[in-house]
Amino acid sequence: MSSRTEEAGLSYEQARDELIETVRRLEAGGTSLEESLALWERGEELAKACRRWLEGARARLDAALAEEDGEDEAEAAGEV
Repeated sequence: MSSRTEEAGLSYEQARDELIETVRRLEAGGTSLEESLALWERGEELAKACRRWLEGARARLDAALAEEDGEDEAEAAGEV
């Protein structure tokens, strides 16, 4: 995550909601080029933060499923 996003300690939901608002503002128009660029950059930061949260959740889920599969295999082999 970028330092701004890390410093803010945003949860996935907070980052997602801010990203939605950022996209809404960009799509609405009416901002200067400089403001639009700043919004775009912030949107990129937020999208990366959301992606990292989702990748972390996927890794935790995969680990839990792998652990469960290992326990199932051990039970089937009579090791438990």
